[in-house]
Amino acid sequence: MVDNVYSRRLQVPARSFFLFGMRGAGKSTWAHRVFPDAAVFDLLDEGLYQDWLRDPRLFGAELRRVPDGRTVVVDEVQRLPALLNEVHRFIEMRGLRFVLLGSSARKLKQAGTNLLAGRAVRRVMYPLYPFELGPDFDLTKVLRFGSLPVIWSSPVPEESLEAYVRLYLSQEIQAEALVRNLPGFARFLPVAALFHGQVLNVSSLARDAGVARSTVAGYLEILVDTHLAWMLPAYEAKLRVKERRHPKLYWTDAGVVRAVRRELHPPGETERGPLLEGFVGTLLAAAGESGSGIGRPHDGLYYWAPSEGGTEVDFLVRRRDGFTAVEVKASRVVAPVDLKGLRTIADLKGVRRRIVVFLGERPHETADGIEVLPIGDFLHELDSGAV
Repeated sequence: MVDNVYSRRLQVPARSFFLFGMRGAGKSTWAHRVFPDAAVFDLLDEGLYQDWLRDPRLFGAELRRVPDGRTVVVDEVQRLPALLNEVHRFIEMRGLRFVLLGSSARKLKQAGTNLLAGRAVRRVMYPLYPFELGPDFDLTKVLRFGSLPVIWSSPVPEESLEAYVRLYLSQEIQAEALVRNLPGFARFLPVAALFHGQVLNVSSLARDAGVARSTVAGYLEILVDTHLAWMLPAYEAKLRVKERRHPKLYWTDAGVVRAVRRELHPPGETERGPLLEGFVGTLLAAAGESGSGIGRPHDGLYYWAPSEGGTEVDFLVRRRDGFTAVEVKASRVVAPVDLKGLRTIADLKGVRRRIVVFLGERPHETADGIEVLPIGDFLHELDSGAV
């Protein structure tokens, strides 16, 4: 099945917008489908890229040929940040609407652009959601191969994931000159993949990758800027004990993090836990993005872990009406020890729901009000905005 049969949930802004997301998330396919009559400029066209690199004014000459009121799609816009000056000018002069696609805003920020000073909003496209896959959603497949459209539609996902990692290093990192030491970055990637779902220890990561601590900090920024990974901050309430302040690292797609580790066999029991936790966390993070089309926006996503006692809750969703605490267990049975964190966090002011997500089939509730939800029930609640 090819990826273009799936309708994406992304809400289309009424004005110009940036659409970022990891390579292979389906941004270009989506834009061509949603804006079939748009003028399209693809900066992966090397001839076009080289011409406009030498003289960005040629882009303005092309825009003058676009009729008033039309939409203009610029793909891989991060390759030429200078084009945003012309985009700004034609929004103001002609009222053209721009759809600016890119895998990263890093070079745009490095170039000192202001991302059009509010004249274009920002959207992010994630890998395919379960709600977009519909009856094709298969949790076992998602935890093994992820749900990037370019991988999901592949007849040989193992080979496609290996090729994806090579393409990321060659096109995203080397071609865009995001790092000076490509071998160092290549050593860093599989070590960072081992930290999926863990509190970051930059010193340990740097030691294992054989690069400087300051270099690793920059490499982590690249992972986040290219949307391969995201950081989950600790919630810093003053609840009797001091909270840890180091963030957790999550990779956006289970298949990619496994490919970086060169582990594409069916996940074992110990690996399944972090993969399921990351899958749920990425969906919660996506729900917090404006225009994501799933759930309802929240005011913050955290993990909660006091520095004493080893108590932890995987996710804490903050809204004006209170907190929802979510613990994820890749098991078919929830034991009392699995509820320790959710029982402790009950003392946090404003906690209105405590949920443990598991792989069993029967939803139920504990005597002290903890909801035990099968993954399918949880996804339904997330999509409806109840979580």
